[in-house]
Amino acid sequence: MVKRAMIFAAGFGKRINPLTLKKPKPLLKIGKETLLSNTIKFLESFGIELIVINVHYLGEQIIEYINRKKFDVDIKIIKEKDQILDTGGAISNAIKYFSKDPFLTINPDTIWSKDYLNELKLMEKIFLENKKSKSTLLLAKKRKSFDKAFTGDFNLKNNIISKENKNHLKYIYTGLQITKSEILLNFNKRVFSINEIWNQLIAKNQLFGIESKNEFFHVSTLEIYKNLLKKLNIK
Repeated sequence: MVKRAMIFAAGFGKRINPLTLKKPKPLLKIGKETLLSNTIKFLESFGIELIVINVHYLGEQIIEYINRKKFDVDIKIIKEKDQILDTGGAISNAIKYFSKDPFLTINPDTIWSKDYLNELKLMEKIFLENKKSKSTLLLAKKRKSFDKAFTGDFNLKNNIISKENKNHLKYIYTGLQITKSEILLNFNKRVFSINEIWNQLIAKNQLFGIESKNEFFHVSTLEIYKNLLKKLNIK
């Protein structure tokens, strides 16, 4: 069973300016919840027992927020002091909290609803039963995305992720992954994107995925954020 997770919360959120000039993007509100609290509660409902959060830009606000809210889950915060380590570097920097156990990584920019829980359970099942899988991602077809500017990240066939036919990539990464710490073995960079690891796994047919049936709501730009609030009838 997967009981540990990492939330990426170190970014600058520049495409949401001016809202993120004085507030980190994970603390933007969607109704009564922030993007961060919504993600934490989603993980809690799945049964996650330990959450690691990396912070950098306006990180003290996130630390204060976590301390004040007192969530019902063990939360560890890692400060990326000198620079943002990117997604791959952030995982590598937090690996001591995961040991050899499989863990989740999740992007709080997506609006995670309870409708995703069954898909996460299916992801977990596929991941644990498939010995070839090093990582399993949750993907959405482009037509499911509220933000129509996404061009696509991958293709998917028989739960195997590829980048074949690069001009017609039909699926978007939703921001949810189950993975093993061993993917970072012999990868000695400090700052790098998880995409570098994924490309290696794709070459070996070891990157797996499932298709989400949910409409994909993702806070990508200021305009999308404002339109999402209208779409969801949030003032």
